Amino acid sequence: MTLIRSKAPLRLGLAGGGTDVSPYSDLYGGAILNATISLYAYTTIEPADDGKIVFEMPDRELREVLDSRENLPADGEFILHKGVYNRIVKQFTGKPLSFRIATHVDAPAGSGLGTSSTLVVSILGAFVEWLKLPLGEYDIARLAYEIERCDLQMAGGKQDQYAATFGGFNFMEFYANDKVIVNPLRVRRHIQDELAHNLLLYYTQTSRRSAEIIENQQKNVKEKNRSSIEAMHRLKEQAVSMKECILKGEIDQMGEILDFGWNYKKQMTQGITNPLLDDIYTAAIEAGATGGKVSGAGGGGFMSFYCPNTSRYAVEIALKRFGGQAKRYEFTGEGLKTWTL
Repeated sequence: MTLIRSKAPLRLGLAGGGTDVSPYSDLYGGAILNATISLYAYTTIEPADDGKIVFEMPDRELREVLDSRENLPADGEFILHKGVYNRIVKQFTGKPLSFRIATHVDAPAGSGLGTSSTLVVSILGAFVEWLKLPLGEYDIARLAYEIERCDLQMAGGKQDQYAATFGGFNFMEFYANDKVIVNPLRVRRHIQDELAHNLLLYYTQTSRRSAEIIENQQKNVKEKNRSSIEAMHRLKEQAVSMKECILKGEIDQMGEILDFGWNYKKQMTQGITNPLLDDIYTAAIEAGATGGKVSGAGGGGFMSFYCPNTSRYAVEIALKRFGGQAKRYEFTGEGLKTWTL
């Protein structure tokens, strides 16, 4: 029996979030700083010869069996899996495949850590490993983006696919015609460890539909909403400030930079914050955090707070009353990994 496996890391967006979304990135250029963490999307493919395709998410007890064919209906719980399969057959094999595929993600959908895009990268990586496709990192990230945003018409930005593929700390630039430049940052290990200690990751136990928030953000740019566009300009500046802060090791400035970004992010569009998120943010600041943000598009999911010295413990205690949970993690320097057994 042959097994093909892959894993891709989820990411923390640290600064510039939202500027990777078209049409803003096409018109003005976007900039984001993100880093991957030790939470992953996993894929296992077991090739078969019975003319069937079996999709499974064991942790959610979901399973779907289909007859193998060139194009599968892109719907249901396995829409991302089917989208990847359809593109693989259309662009590379030209004929149906038979296999069993099982996936798992270490964070729930809608949590703001790039789960959907990271899962697409993981699934795609497993097919690349299985079929020995000649694709490099930029190729895989771009293809994952096209599958999710073009083939499946899911609203969103570009950062997640590149973060999951490349891994590590990256300063990313986004331009017209879907041009992306990934600039890896050489962050010393003790700085990474200090950041992982001081940057509290808090799951609010809520999720959100990021597509609706992103569509409203896109609408604001198309309609030339001045305050929304100006907020995105400021977030792009935030990404540059965050890059300098981390590279210089002046990480206690991070809280102030996060707070700057949070105040402008809320101005991009409606739905990014709500009374619960505002109350959580206020409680964290009062307990000793110096700044924070909501992960991803906003509206729910994970939040992160910079807690200098040992203030993270007081912040964790203060946030308990909201029913959420602090999540331990480490920063990881590796992106997509694939192997065959």
